[in-house]
Amino acid sequence: MSVPISRRAFVRGLALTAGMGTVSAGSASVATGRIRQGDPTRPLVFQSPKVEPFRDQLPLLPSLTGTAFEVRAASALHRFHADLDPSPSLGYGGMDYLGPTIEAHAGEPTTVAFHNGITTHPFAADFDTSLHGLSERDRTEIPTSMHLHGGVTAPEFDGHPELISRPGEGFVHHFPNRRDSGSLWYHDHAMGVTRLNVYAGLAGLYTLRDEFDTGRSDNPLGLPAGQYEIPLVMQEKLFTADGRQSIRSTPIVPQGRWEGGAVGDVGVVNGKIWPELEVARGMYRLRLLNAASYSVWNLYFGNRMRFWVIGTEGGLLDVPVATTHVRLGPGERVDLLVDFGGLDSGATVELRNDEAPPGQAAQIGGVLMPLFCRFRVGRSRGFTGSVPQTLRGGRGLPASLPPVPAPQVFRNVTLSQPTAVRLPPSIMSLNNLTYSSADIEMPRQGTVEQWNIVNATNDPHPIHIHLVTFRVLGRQVIETLRYALHNPQPPIGTRWTPSADPFTISPLIPPEPWESGFKETVIANPNSITRIIVYFPTADELGFDPDATFGPATTGRVETPAKGHESRVRDIHLGEDHGAAAAAPPLRGYVWHCHILDHEDHDMMLKFRTVA
Repeated sequence: MSVPISRRAFVRGLALTAGMGTVSAGSASVATGRIRQGDPTRPLVFQSPKVEPFRDQLPLLPSLTGTAFEVRAASALHRFHADLDPSPSLGYGGMDYLGPTIEAHAGEPTTVAFHNGITTHPFAADFDTSLHGLSERDRTEIPTSMHLHGGVTAPEFDGHPELISRPGEGFVHHFPNRRDSGSLWYHDHAMGVTRLNVYAGLAGLYTLRDEFDTGRSDNPLGLPAGQYEIPLVMQEKLFTADGRQSIRSTPIVPQGRWEGGAVGDVGVVNGKIWPELEVARGMYRLRLLNAASYSVWNLYFGNRMRFWVIGTEGGLLDVPVATTHVRLGPGERVDLLVDFGGLDSGATVELRNDEAPPGQAAQIGGVLMPLFCRFRVGRSRGFTGSVPQTLRGGRGLPASLPPVPAPQVFRNVTLSQPTAVRLPPSIMSLNNLTYSSADIEMPRQGTVEQWNIVNATNDPHPIHIHLVTFRVLGRQVIETLRYALHNPQPPIGTRWTPSADPFTISPLIPPEPWESGFKETVIANPNSITRIIVYFPTADELGFDPDATFGPATTGRVETPAKGHESRVRDIHLGEDHGAAAAAPPLRGYVWHCHILDHEDHDMMLKFRTVA
């Protein structure tokens, strides 16, 4: 029998494994220059070198417009701070870190030809080849799989983790963009290395416009546009003394082993550590993405000034939500209106975080990462429009959000942390299963389901379901220990999804005001049930078959060779294979997973199908 691991048990496990791993961990650390001076009261965590905040200006990410794009992933060097040396990195589309913002229009299909041009990986030594689907080959022939996060996309173009491209290969994605305008993003999704590829830099924004939210100065919604609309790709990181990105947070776990999550100690925005942006005295639209691998943040401005949430992952809300803080988990996006017009010229205000690190990180010395960037108010007058009264409903506006539908099917799913005889001892699990399990969810097309996400761990987990959007009903606290004692958890590999309803100890807590719209990623709080309502659309509604089979054996098309490689870019529709690997079994369906990327890689991700 196993039960969800407690914090005390985790610490005991660390104490046991620390002794076993001292020699190998220490040797690897010295060899890679990762031991550095820091707080002597926190000997179990690596710490970044001290650097001065606000030395760098916030980079404004370039954008691409049109209906056809080429995006190449490549190895590069990137300087994260003026006082640090350049660090090995990965980038998309000619950038040395992150990727350009792709701007598309709702209802107009786009084609993205992806190329894998990676020569070396910054974290090749950190690959854990014991994880599902990995081998020594992957350290040098880096697998990639580009996913449009938030896209309503046919399964063959969704960036399935098993449909990979190696260096010299690629894939032509077709995105129908049949959804409302909003903030999406694209990032790597390859099996077992998602955390390493994204952390190294493979992430970019994908903005979807429509006739209501054009992004132009004559925007019908009256929202700030142009220079007053600023995307912020937000991350947390660790750095070595010489300025290199580090994925490791503790010497307890030897290099080359999955450690469960690296909480960062510096904030990075658009690729710079603690940057500063000069703003005009007026209203700005800030489009925030939590692109971190690990942490949930509670974001606020240092002067506690009010701002307005106007949209989340599924697009605009009905009305702006006035607030002084917003909580954002990995993978989530939020669209804000911020008025700097009330501040004096020369004044500064910082974008900050006050959510402590998850429990297990705190146990070994991880601390609050409090700062992301600073805004300095200039002399010029900026956008002087007011906050719209409404964003949906009424003449000249998109339709109001529909009522939350009544569920036809109720489904319990669980988040847990089983243990095994390994280092570290825990893995992360959905339904007590591993990714290779055939025991998957199979919702029927055209059906409304209520998913009761039971988090039987002490940490928050942002849960992302591909293909669909959903509405958040609310959350209830549960007595996890009593739940586990009444429902003994079997060995990993056997489904464990008992109802937690008899063990609730709070009423249904409504969603946060900014969670009222459509979402596709939701924070499942620790020791709680998060209840969501999901509609699984039909093939006719989607314009494609969401349950179609696909895979390497059905692909084919040769594209122009990527620089330095004989490129093999595959187009799924052509039905022939030019230079592809040996035929593999066909794939089917989508995935749902925790968007803490370390958890997704081992093994908090499962397949699902939507059946007719």
